[in-house]
Amino acid sequence: MIDFNVPPFLGTELDYVRQAAQHNHKICGDGPFSAKCHEWMEQRFHTPKALLTTSGTAALEMAAILCDLQPGDEVILPSYTFSSTATAFQMVGATLVFVDIRPDTMNIDETLIEPAITEKTRVIVAMHYAGVACDMDAIMDIAARHNLLVVEDAAQGVMSTYKGKALGTIGTFGCFSFHETKNYSMGEGGAILINDSAYIERAEIIREKGTNRQRFFRGQVDKYTWVDRGGSYLQSDLNAAYLWAQLQAADAINENRLASWQFYWDHFAPLAQQGKCVLPTIPSDCEHNAHMFYLKCESLEQRSKLIAFLKECGVMAVFHYVPLHSSPAGQMFGRFNGEDRYTTSEGDRLVRLPMYYGMTHEDLRTIVDAVLAFFD
Repeated sequence: MIDFNVPPFLGTELDYVRQAAQHNHKICGDGPFSAKCHEWMEQRFHTPKALLTTSGTAALEMAAILCDLQPGDEVILPSYTFSSTATAFQMVGATLVFVDIRPDTMNIDETLIEPAITEKTRVIVAMHYAGVACDMDAIMDIAARHNLLVVEDAAQGVMSTYKGKALGTIGTFGCFSFHETKNYSMGEGGAILINDSAYIERAEIIREKGTNRQRFFRGQVDKYTWVDRGGSYLQSDLNAAYLWAQLQAADAINENRLASWQFYWDHFAPLAQQGKCVLPTIPSDCEHNAHMFYLKCESLEQRSKLIAFLKECGVMAVFHYVPLHSSPAGQMFGRFNGEDRYTTSEGDRLVRLPMYYGMTHEDLRTIVDAVLAFFD
């Protein structure tokens, strides 16, 4: 069976983990490897501050706290996303306002954001599906005119760009995931990018269980104490050591995945031209990171048959999100603004093919042949 995902592994990860444990004698949060990862992200992505977290969900939760949301405040977000995008804001008492997606990129439809704004709206969440950017110019313009904060859920977008700017660095806050299913992995982990320096000190406090411990380490206070809301969001330096190996090879991993993605595209383009399926859309302003490759079938029934057929051929393919607004929690904590024209119907058609670092030509050929055989 060809797995849907295989976590990236270069071979140097264990050397760094051993160094953290045996030589650095520092395996809790904010050790030497955490510092290396922070500096790498800040320099590579040109953001004032990057901080590792225990997960992408934790990064979103930190962003929600930094937005200083109060019960009843509203957050606009797409329904076609993972639950973490929503739960992070629901946990601080916000009301979720879901809007429809664009059928081409599966991202939030920027033209539907403004009609969803009320006097209670405080935040727009831009979730970059498949590592392909939302229309950030339009979103940032809306936010500026309505005095709203923008949180980028760039869990899938590490190494992707919009008009040359790294995803996660355009909004007020950006959130990455380094889960084992992502392009770069530390098992469980994430990072928050603080793109407005005014929020850096509070971000450090929230990440350190609400204490001013970082100020103490810098010698700015003679003892540290509890000063604000917070949680235990520091990532272990063991995980950071594992991630460091992959960040050092970030370009090689990215190029390898893009080559696999292009192999799919080149072989499935004739199917799309014949109208048998729909391929991903990459707008001209975007550079993607090959986080996923998906096809859209003509219907939910055909998608189910394709997934079953591929399984018989030894290929693990999967569908993706159940729209949040149709879930029990989504109905409890939010509402859908406007009409669901594409969120459900487009999601029902989508099937994701195996995509990971180090895919062999033989496996890619097997997958392509199986898909072509199904449509033939």
